[in-house]
Amino acid sequence: MSRGVGRVRIIAGRLRGSRIDVPDRPGLRPTPDRVRETLFNWLAPVVEGAHALDLFAGTGALGIEAWSRGAASVDFVEADRGLADALRATLARLGAQGQVSNLCAETFLSAARGPYALVFLDPPFAADAWSSVAARLELGGFLVDGARVYVESPRRLVPQLPANWQLLRETQAGEVRAALYRRVAPVG
Repeated sequence: MSRGVGRVRIIAGRLRGSRIDVPDRPGLRPTPDRVRETLFNWLAPVVEGAHALDLFAGTGALGIEAWSRGAASVDFVEADRGLADALRATLARLGAQGQVSNLCAETFLSAARGPYALVFLDPPFAADAWSSVAARLELGGFLVDGARVYVESPRRLVPQLPANWQLLRETQAGEVRAALYRRVAPVG
């Protein structure tokens, strides 16, 4: 999909084929359909019944796809008020369930929430927030043992992540690196 105004589609599940509008916002780059399809093929064994967190939600495409495929709950976090309002409207239009918080990720993670079995960590690339947010997720007790964490970053950037996050799968599409990690309990 090109940058700017457009649409992405939900690939599978109860909302299969539904479209999500993509507003023209600086730094907003929804995960392309083919990358989401690959990601959710990887997540197929664990998404059903999972409690999910879509940080830096933007359009909410990742969290909505998870809910469509059977996630028990999804918390969406989006700092941009206009995007958060649009996400609420999208959830209502689709009849999808989810809690939208109009907060920055750091503020959201300062309160006790979770724990989550599935987290989507896809910040605006210019924010360079991967390492700090990953550390908060790990140290704050937001992740269950075995949680899956999806990290999307620029192709040539491998973010510094907690040592107990094991890389399971990764792929590249255009200028994007898509990686799936599994959290294991820290030793000691």
